[in-house]
Amino acid sequence: MLDLALATALLEQVAAGHRGPVIRVYRPAPTAAFGRRDSFLAGFERAAAAATSAGFTPAIRSAGGRAAAYHEDCLVIDELVPARDAMADVDARFAAEAESQAQALRGLGIDARVGEVPGEYCPGRFSVNARGQTKLIGAAQRIISGAWLFSTVVVVGGPGRVRAVLEEVYAALDLTWDPASVGSVDDERSGISVPEVQEALLAPLAARYRLVPSAVGEAERTAARDLLGRHRAAPAARRGG
Repeated sequence: MLDLALATALLEQVAAGHRGPVIRVYRPAPTAAFGRRDSFLAGFERAAAAATSAGFTPAIRSAGGRAAAYHEDCLVIDELVPARDAMADVDARFAAEAESQAQALRGLGIDARVGEVPGEYCPGRFSVNARGQTKLIGAAQRIISGAWLFSTVVVVGGPGRVRAVLEEVYAALDLTWDPASVGSVDDERSGISVPEVQEALLAPLAARYRLVPSAVGEAERTAARDLLGRHRAAPAARRGG
């Protein structure tokens, strides 16, 4: 949950002009990330409990979409950018990023394509899939005044763990999907490593920005801890909406 709160804290810092563009890359702890509208469904509390029982921390993500799940064999890339008109070109941003990601995976020998596959979890027309059959990458955006966040989740390995927890979560939420739509990069090229996928996906971002390695400081972590309440997967009535 702290990972999601940290993205919110960094986005607010970027929007306030306290820092320039940020590219944050990490391997997440097991998390069931619910969209805010999921939290208003009758089965949300059961879904959160099911995620917890499966060893995934339930959390509310600030970016849009339906429930998604990820773990240590996945990769999260957050792109946070200041913008005077953050609402401009939202769809164009989705399309460009998805094609860039698909091209990066094709460079690794994977038949990666852009588009929603039938029955996929957290469906989106700019998902990146393998062979038009299984979802490999999902993305969501968060827009605030002065900045935008583009968050990408790549399932590099361990698709069975994602599939298993989402079967329980989607059943509790009474949402229809096809578990067979869950794929992974490792399914398409056995033995590929998370660092190898990370390098391929960061290459186009490195060409776009002047990337300077840095660590998250205690000030950012403190700000994130103060925002944990926004991401806590409590029922909507108790969160105040």
